Amino acid sequence: MKAYSYQPIFQKTVLKNGVRVVTENHPFTRAVSAGIFVETGTRDEAPKKAGLTHFVEHMVFKGTRKRSSFDLAKVLDAVGGDLNAYTTREYTCFHATSLKEHLELGLDVLTDLATGATLTGEDFRTEREVIVQEIQMSKDNLEEYILDAYLEKTFEGQDLGTPILGTEETLAALKRADLHEHYATMFRGENLIVSVSGPVEHDQVVKMVERTLGKLPKRAKGKASKKPRVKRVQEFIERPSEQVHLLVGLPSCSYKSNHRFESFVVNDLLGGGVTSRFYQSVREDKGLVYTVYSFLQSFKDSGLFLTYAGASSKNAIQVLKAMKRELEKIRDKKGIREKELAMFKTQVKGQILLGAEDMENRMNSLGINEMIFHEYRPVDQVIAEIDEVSLRSISDYMQKYFDKQPVSLMVMGDLQPQEALKLLDVWE
Repeated sequence: MKAYSYQPIFQKTVLKNGVRVVTENHPFTRAVSAGIFVETGTRDEAPKKAGLTHFVEHMVFKGTRKRSSFDLAKVLDAVGGDLNAYTTREYTCFHATSLKEHLELGLDVLTDLATGATLTGEDFRTEREVIVQEIQMSKDNLEEYILDAYLEKTFEGQDLGTPILGTEETLAALKRADLHEHYATMFRGENLIVSVSGPVEHDQVVKMVERTLGKLPKRAKGKASKKPRVKRVQEFIERPSEQVHLLVGLPSCSYKSNHRFESFVVNDLLGGGVTSRFYQSVREDKGLVYTVYSFLQSFKDSGLFLTYAGASSKNAIQVLKAMKRELEKIRDKKGIREKELAMFKTQVKGQILLGAEDMENRMNSLGINEMIFHEYRPVDQVIAEIDEVSLRSISDYMQKYFDKQPVSLMVMGDLQPQEALKLLDVWE
């Protein structure tokens, strides 16, 4: 199963100041996607400054020395393109997707964001209120909020437990000088990766980047991260809700683990889609929920396997018991059959190959692989590694991360304490 009928050309150049430029040439598309990855996220923040990285991500869009906030909003939108950004616990990404003839424009905007943000006082006060609204809005989406609450608890007291948005208290304590310092110290040469995928000429991209990012100082002040410990969570959070929101958690592997692809297959098998065991057992066979799925939360040195379900209060305990049965089955070495493994390996490969058709997806992959592995990992290599997954390697993954590991559970909803205790007792 080959990814492409042609061979994408990957190239990498490191500028004198440490900025890394990685490109992958796909000649048979008109779409091009470019991104600037900044190797700083919320796990690099002091607890009292939680939300700082995300705040800076917002603020650079308020205006640069070359462009107003409206100009930044308009410049790629006017040519049918897209400009956006996101912050994670480990990095920040500014990205632009456009037609290939607008690549230079897209890179110019991205490098402008990385080097020319003005971070004015008026914008600082306005945007702080916007982020407070974002925090409040996120608490209304309980499917999203329960994950944030879970991560803060399972990594409590550790850098991965820092909330991406921060809190209303930490935002109130931040000063504009904190944003200026973060921008000046983290947006530096060795902290930056420029990733571009599409019908691109590598040398042209390097010249465009060198004109702007090549002038940045070399070194960035980094914070050494300790390997996190995954704490068991058994907690009920009372929130007004029509449904009871359930999040079941187990440790899993990091991005760098040799078991990474085993985790992909187990995730798809248990809760990755409509043929998964959770979906078939909890929704199709028993009709207990509308939504149930599992997903992986991976970091450079840790990971989690998580399952979410939303249920009525009368069905919640049955949902948890059904999920527990499926987990216990898969913990049994006879829980997965060879034919079943082959099907879910094919499913994972199909997802990766379909994703490889999207240039923004490829741009993200290039940037993250450079950040995590410091090397290029072509799609065909990934497919070959998935082919190597076996019942034995799945068993090794399960033994390391699932067997004898205490299961975590977070419950969120409008319940009486005694009702919540019954749910928490399912995994006691």
